[in-house]
Amino acid sequence: MNVRKLLLCVLMTTLLLTSCGGSSGSEAEKLALDIRSRYLALETCTAQASITADYGQRVYQYELTAEVSKDETLLTLTAPETVAGVTARVSGEDSVLEFDGMSVETGPLNEDGLTPVSALPALLETVRSGYITACTLEEDGALLRVDFGDPEQNSGSGTETALWFDAGTYALTRAEISADGFRVISCAFSEFSPGFTPDK
Repeated sequence: MNVRKLLLCVLMTTLLLTSCGGSSGSEAEKLALDIRSRYLALETCTAQASITADYGQRVYQYELTAEVSKDETLLTLTAPETVAGVTARVSGEDSVLEFDGMSVETGPLNEDGLTPVSALPALLETVRSGYITACTLEEDGALLRVDFGDPEQNSGSGTETALWFDAGTYALTRAEISADGFRVISCAFSEFSPGFTPDK
């Protein structure tokens, strides 16, 4: 691990300790710390998800499969039928939708250029480096909800993300991304297999 990544881990750990209530003995806090460390080292995962992208006057619904490796994320749309088979390769700052040499574009959902295609990579990056504003256990401890936001913005401003993890497997089960208080992305995972097994 290089020095930059180490400093990032230390900073994020400090922020997490503050944002989850300040009690170092909190079960939700410990779980969130462990999940973040696992996702920082994550190199592969697979997922199946339903995504709703809400542009206000237009709403798009997709189902997709995802294969994440260290260098690239491959997304394949499986529904609706009219776009089934369209693939997106996301690598670094670039994302490309490909189907018979044609591109599919729905437009950005926020000022950062978030699109339905980039939502899953954005969620994974949020787990690794997002500023945590709250973390709580739900459903009798079966799920961990972690909220992320911009520390320089008030609640309801900027981009905010809520992620739900299975407390036993650390798999993502659900996600929401909001822009200035308006939910633009909803994501439900029917399958999420991270490339690790939690130590219990």
